[in-house]
Amino acid sequence: MDRIIRIFELGGAMMIPLTALAFIGAVIFLERLLYLHKGQIKAIEFVDGIKAALKKHRLLEAITICDETYGPIPRIIKTALINSEEKEEILGQAVSAAAQNEFALLDRRVSSIATIAKIAPIIGLLGTVLALLQVFYIMGQSGNYATASEFSMSVYNALISTAMGLFIAALGWLGYSFLNSRVRALAHDIDWSANEILLFIMRGMPADENLHLKGKLKE
Repeated sequence: MDRIIRIFELGGAMMIPLTALAFIGAVIFLERLLYLHKGQIKAIEFVDGIKAALKKHRLLEAITICDETYGPIPRIIKTALINSEEKEEILGQAVSAAAQNEFALLDRRVSSIATIAKIAPIIGLLGTVLALLQVFYIMGQSGNYATASEFSMSVYNALISTAMGLFIAALGWLGYSFLNSRVRALAHDIDWSANEILLFIMRGMPADENLHLKGKLKE
C-alpha cells in the first residue's frame, strides 16, 4: 500500500484527476452493468407467456405479468397491450416510441466510459510534460550537470502519469466494449419482442398461432 501511495506521489499533480477519472469510470461501469443485468430476461419465454394469457383473452393478467417483471421488454409489451384496441398505426407508433425511450435508457452514460478512455492518456501525457519541464527548469536554475542516474530517475517519475493514463484508457475501452455488447444484445431482444407482440396483436391474437409450425416440425 505504501508503495502505491509513493508511486502516486512521484507521478505528480496529474495523478489526482487521473484517479478521479478512474473512480468515475468504475462507478459508471458498475451502475450500467447492474442495470443491464437486471433488465435481461428470457425474451422468448416471456413473450410466449404473454401470448398464452392473451389467447385465453386474459388481457388484465398479461398486463399484470408485465407490471411484476422488471426490465425494458415488459414495459414495451405493456405499452402494446394497453394500446391493443387502437388502430394499427397508433399501436405501432406507441410501441416504437416506447422502444426508442428504452434504447436511450440502455445507452445512457455508456459513452461516458469511452470519453474517459480518450481523455485519460491526454491527461497522463500532460502530467509527463509538466514534470519534465519542471526537471529541466530545476537543472537550468541550479547550473549543475545531472548524472545519468539522476536524470533517468526524473524521467521515470515523469512517465508514471502517462503510464497511469494509458492503463485507465485500456481498462476504459475494455469496459466500454463489454457494456456495448450487452446493450446490443438487449436491444436485439427488445426489437424482437416488440415486433413479435405487434404482429400477434395485429393478427387478432389467434389461439392456434403455432399449430401450423408444430405440424411442419413433425413432418
